Amino acid sequence: MDNATKRELKQQDQFVTLTEHGISWANQNRRSAIVTAGLVLLVILAIVGGAALYSHREAQANTALGEALHTYQAPVATPGQAIPPGTKTFSSVAERAKAANAQFVDVADHYGMTKDGKIARYFAGLTYMEEGQNHSAEDALKQVAGAWDSDVAALAKLALAQLYRGSGREAQAVTLYNELGSGNSNTVPPGMAQIQLAEMYESQGKPDEAKKIYAKLKDTDKDAKGKAGPIGTLAAQKLNPEAAAGTPGLQ
Repeated sequence: MDNATKRELKQQDQFVTLTEHGISWANQNRRSAIVTAGLVLLVILAIVGGAALYSHREAQANTALGEALHTYQAPVATPGQAIPPGTKTFSSVAERAKAANAQFVDVADHYGMTKDGKIARYFAGLTYMEEGQNHSAEDALKQVAGAWDSDVAALAKLALAQLYRGSGREAQAVTLYNELGSGNSNTVPPGMAQIQLAEMYESQGKPDEAKKIYAKLKDTDKDAKGKAGPIGTLAAQKLNPEAAAGTPGLQ
């Protein structure tokens, strides 16, 4: 037998040995492999099923939130006012807020993990405020203010600041306005939060504090060409209301 034939037979023997080793390992570990594969399959199914369930709940939450918002946007009609047939109306803002609040709370309680559930909780806080239930409003808004979604959280913080202003807790309002003023949410631009803070200072008889904020916003809110942005324009009007009204005034 020549050397080439011997090498070929040796390679075949090595391949058979490797194959037999693989088969032996598979037989010995078959149960473990089956269990592992089963667990992996279960995890995949759980992830897919969870995503489908979450998507379904999101759709339900969106529909329920839409119905609650429809109630919240219903007109307040006075006696004798002509109303289109089939239009839902309320006799007062408080009555409408109470009806909408019940729907918002229901959506938030059932779908609290979804974004629409968080939005519903925010509107629950607003409607509690309209009903004069400040304690319940604060509780609801605080829950949303800590949400992972910065845009929804910013709305809740702004509403909380308004609540604090109206209940004599200006220091807490200042903290929230400054927090929003250093943020970057899409729902509450930093400059708008600072405008709100300046307006609060004006209402407190602190015009110098307000002017500092307006002046800073006027100078900083500009585009690349130096043109004033919406916040800068508003700040300039606040600094010089006479000029904004079309009458001579002093800066």
